[in-house]
Amino acid sequence: MARRERGSTRPSGDERHDAILVTAEALLTQRPLGDISIEDLARGAGISRPSFYSYFSSKEEVVIALLTRVIDEVDQALSTLPAEPASAVGDPWRSSISVFVEVFTKHEAVAATAMAARLHNPDIQALWASAMESWVDYSARAIAAERKRGTAPNGIPARDLAVALNLMNERVLSAAFAREQPAISQSLLVDVLVSVWTLSIYGTHPQATM
Repeated sequence: MARRERGSTRPSGDERHDAILVTAEALLTQRPLGDISIEDLARGAGISRPSFYSYFSSKEEVVIALLTRVIDEVDQALSTLPAEPASAVGDPWRSSISVFVEVFTKHEAVAATAMAARLHNPDIQALWASAMESWVDYSARAIAAERKRGTAPNGIPARDLAVALNLMNERVLSAAFAREQPAISQSLLVDVLVSVWTLSIYGTHPQATM
């Protein structure tokens, strides 16, 4: 019998696009964005430099695509959590804070690069600000729900408290990923953040309610 010809194994545009992102994230774990060239990205994706520009206009645009994926991963994980905190004080906040810590730690190089790049790139800053707004809204609704339920006392406006706590998370994670000193050990990030959030929202340590 005649041998059937196999279908083409030539990668599609989506596969090349993804290959660039995979290459970029891998390289970012080894060196900063400034030390990565377009040639490095193209070579790692198995394409030419001119072909790279069919998918991205710059390295910064690659970072935006990577950050978008990380944000989407966080949002997808948050969407599986209850809309309002459960009765056990501390546990609901541990669930949501763990999402941020686990996803951003998984993509630590992307997070560190984006947090640094947003200071001088308005597009990255706009993307990060939009994500932060949605996370602040999520937190503010949860805080307001706890107050309405009588579990948390009234005090600082829920949104202002949510802004402060989310900005704290951002700075704590940024310091940990950048290996700054002082910084909180990554193994303790969730415990420390949960304690601060719980004390700020309920006025008591989570262990005190067990």
